[in-house]
Amino acid sequence: MNDQLLLPGLEDIQAAQERIKNVAVRTPLLESPALSHRFNRRVFLKLECFQPIRVFKIRGAYNKISHVKEDKVVALSSGNHGLAVAYSSRLLGKKATIVVPETAVKEKVNSISEYGGEVVKVKAINEREPTANRIVRETGAAMVHPFNDPLMIAGNGTCGLEIVEQCPEVDSVVVPIGGGGLISGISIAVRTVKPSAKIYGVEPEGAPKMKEALRAGHPVNMDSKSIADGLIPPSVGDLTLECCKRNVNSVETVSDEQIISAMKTLIKEVHIFPEPSGAASTALLETGVRDRLGKNVVVVVSGGNVSLELLSRVLSQ
Repeated sequence: MNDQLLLPGLEDIQAAQERIKNVAVRTPLLESPALSHRFNRRVFLKLECFQPIRVFKIRGAYNKISHVKEDKVVALSSGNHGLAVAYSSRLLGKKATIVVPETAVKEKVNSISEYGGEVVKVKAINEREPTANRIVRETGAAMVHPFNDPLMIAGNGTCGLEIVEQCPEVDSVVVPIGGGGLISGISIAVRTVKPSAKIYGVEPEGAPKMKEALRAGHPVNMDSKSIADGLIPPSVGDLTLECCKRNVNSVETVSDEQIISAMKTLIKEVHIFPEPSGAASTALLETGVRDRLGKNVVVVVSGGNVSLELLSRVLSQ
């Protein structure tokens, strides 16, 4: 770790890569001829939706929990982080309790239970953290924060190492932002190994947490709303904000309509089924920011845990 904020460095990410190698897969990075033609540049997709639990979160969660000495862990989640914590805990022989809002995607909640996690539901997103903290105090369990943790960031950074290894000519990497754990890890890895590469973050218009935090100089709490349920925590963290200050070139926003359009594009042109959070980065290609991305663009498709109801609605439109 490289300073008082405990931000991970390249050596921490490399150690995480060795630690998680038998759990998190090295996901494909493929050029999409259809998208390259459509956007007049080479568009590569980093398919984190091909992880065993269909989302990148397994990288950070397994790296974090493998360091935990307690036999119980607690996490707050909108769904995907809870999946990763429950799955990783089962592999590591620990008991997981996951606090989710009542609005969490049903399929994600069901999978958390199937992986052995105990689900605790709360009415509102902002009730998750105090509830999780109470359970930690009462049970002595270890907290596994979804993004504001150096071990989570280091684990997520393994995705960035793979990107540079798989696409050495990369000019820019486009990453969706929820709490900022994924873009933090990727940006540290990519900017360290290939300083010329640019990093762009993408948030929903209804949840511009990182954009507002960068403007204010500190994390800002807000009532985030978006169809992209994985990108709407109330705020980013101090660690992820610092990572973005240092390494991210720009944070942009896209509308829910643009995210749905990007989902349709990926389904039709690439034949994959991203969740809205996973399609947000592709939505940036539909905006004027596209002209700043260079000729070789890596778009991170962060997850594929789309609800059957939403998928049916998108396909029917």
